[in-house]
Amino acid sequence: MGNSKDKITLLSILKDSQYNLSIFSSEEITVLEEAILLKKDKPYIKCLIREKDIQLKPEEIVRQLYTSKLINDYGYPKHRIKFEHAVAFGRQTKSADIVIFDKDRPTVEYIIVEVKKPKLKDGKEQLKSYCNATGAPIGIWTNGAQISHYNRKDPNYFEDITDVPNADQSLEDILKERFTWRDLIIKDKIHNEGKSLKSIITEMEDEVLANAGVDVFEDVFKLIFTKLYDETKSRDDKVYIDRVIKHKLKGANLGDFKRLKDVLETIDDSDFRALEFRNTGQSEGELKKKIQRLFDESKRKWSGVFPKESKIDLSPSHLSICVSSLQDVKLFNSNLQVIDEAFEYLVSKSSKGEKGQYFTPRHVIDMCVKMLNPKKGEYMIDTASGSCGFTVHTIFWLTGHLFENNEITPEEKEDVLRVFGIDFDEKVVRVARTLNLIAGDGETNVLHLNTLDYERWDETIKNRAWLSTYGNGYERLEELKKTKNENKEFCFDILMANPPFAGDIKESRIIHKYELGYNSKNKPKSKVGRDILFIERNLDFIKPGGRLAIVLPQGRFNNTSDKDIRDYIAQKARILAIVGLHNNTFKPHTGTKTSVLFLQKWDDKLCPKKEDYPVFFAVSQKGGKDNSGEYIYVKNGEGKPKLDKYGHMIVDHDLHNHNGELEDGIAEGFIEWAKHEKLSFWK
Repeated sequence: MGNSKDKITLLSILKDSQYNLSIFSSEEITVLEEAILLKKDKPYIKCLIREKDIQLKPEEIVRQLYTSKLINDYGYPKHRIKFEHAVAFGRQTKSADIVIFDKDRPTVEYIIVEVKKPKLKDGKEQLKSYCNATGAPIGIWTNGAQISHYNRKDPNYFEDITDVPNADQSLEDILKERFTWRDLIIKDKIHNEGKSLKSIITEMEDEVLANAGVDVFEDVFKLIFTKLYDETKSRDDKVYIDRVIKHKLKGANLGDFKRLKDVLETIDDSDFRALEFRNTGQSEGELKKKIQRLFDESKRKWSGVFPKESKIDLSPSHLSICVSSLQDVKLFNSNLQVIDEAFEYLVSKSSKGEKGQYFTPRHVIDMCVKMLNPKKGEYMIDTASGSCGFTVHTIFWLTGHLFENNEITPEEKEDVLRVFGIDFDEKVVRVARTLNLIAGDGETNVLHLNTLDYERWDETIKNRAWLSTYGNGYERLEELKKTKNENKEFCFDILMANPPFAGDIKESRIIHKYELGYNSKNKPKSKVGRDILFIERNLDFIKPGGRLAIVLPQGRFNNTSDKDIRDYIAQKARILAIVGLHNNTFKPHTGTKTSVLFLQKWDDKLCPKKEDYPVFFAVSQKGGKDNSGEYIYVKNGEGKPKLDKYGHMIVDHDLHNHNGELEDGIAEGFIEWAKHEKLSFWK
């Protein structure tokens, strides 16, 4: 019987359940595993509170582990804790999973913990009903992978709190604690609670935003914008912490979150700046004034994203809940994926999806950047830039590092200002400008223009408001025109784009300007796919010898009716590579099968024209997302997400090797092939 016990692990009991143990340490898990008893080959445990043997089912594992935390980490004595506590709902009675009673009033419920409902939405509803029925001011929900702490302010509103008080603290102590950049890294919800910014926003929607009578995109964007600004104001503290980490961890990566926390705990932050984007227990009206002040300051620092007169529209009570929800999320992650995923969700809800344009996953972007190998001094553009993943990752590649929230050098600024983005959706342009303003230290070349309707640009730039926002970037774009005062052809070295591929262009005025707008008898077509015109337009942006990566629907590569498009491309450029992306790549927005087309424009010196040449073909077998469009992350040995050297989760895909964290992928295969073929940009 002893041998069969060796095979029982907590993970094996949790298999196929919706529970996970990411929020618990390996030491805590080991202690519980070593205490397992077997009865008729079933695992039992002596309950910490009930002092009797209880069968170890998934929710019981989470209850025992979390109770152990309450006793050992928070200092709550066992006599204040009760399991399966009866809560009366009129004539009906239900049992709360864990209850902690008030220190001075032993029959009054103080904290209620819900572990039986493994989904947050269900768990929170259950928790609210228990807290409302008992009057308990604090509620906790966890499924072992995620955890949420709430303060019940009144029956309708439950506010996030950073943590629960220790046995010798009050709730007020938690709310009024001074909170610095160091604390934000230690308490970051993304790492500690197993959540994403997207899941936090959907929870805010369910709680308040859906009934707040506001534009969800606008108001969440204002809050994210303001919080990003608050984080950048702590830049000096970040620089100091980075130096200490570098010295104490001696090259170890930020992916070892436990070691990182241990180092951070040793840092004295008494003279650090206190973060302002926080609910510190002041009145809701005072909190709103404070957040509006911070928002006004951020608009002055990063102009051209919000009108000067714009205000936070949420009511004080709604704002209080939203600030509490966001305050413990470290937005300034150096690859910005945290923000990108949230904006993808917000934008697709409001406008993007209708036009068939979706944010490109960052692992696809990184593959394209790696394969096209941008060099210092080269000019790059994305003509359908969305949230500017291609431009931001080109900046990463050129500067050799991710976002660091440090002052950028004059040399880096030169590189940044050679990178451009254009999009016709004003919402995403504002998102993209925010990300690029951070990367470019207050300057950006992201422009609100219709790429395809270039003849109307001259009308657009006469608009005074447009010019005050985009004028500097447009001046830099004008310098790259092939012919002065003409908006058709440009001299960029590199173009990467994921153009919208839903819907047709039907305006004859636009169709007549494109060769691909005419049929074989030289008659203009009545309608043309938007992505087809983008192919021609993108080739116009690139100078001879320049290179392109364009995401296109798979049909363009094999439909017999699209042969004229393929002939047009072959006449203008060398086809370098075609990479078939996985079906799940653009889910949940679309299941359309897509491929990335890599081209180099013919040029006597860099890419001499020839009829017969090899092409690199590859098909992704591992898309990094599941069938519902959720990212799949690489796990470490304990079943938790593995982190890279920057502390980011690693998407499980085969497009590139993620700086050696994954096996070599398609990008590395292409680079080896490109060097063998002596392509000009990989010599």
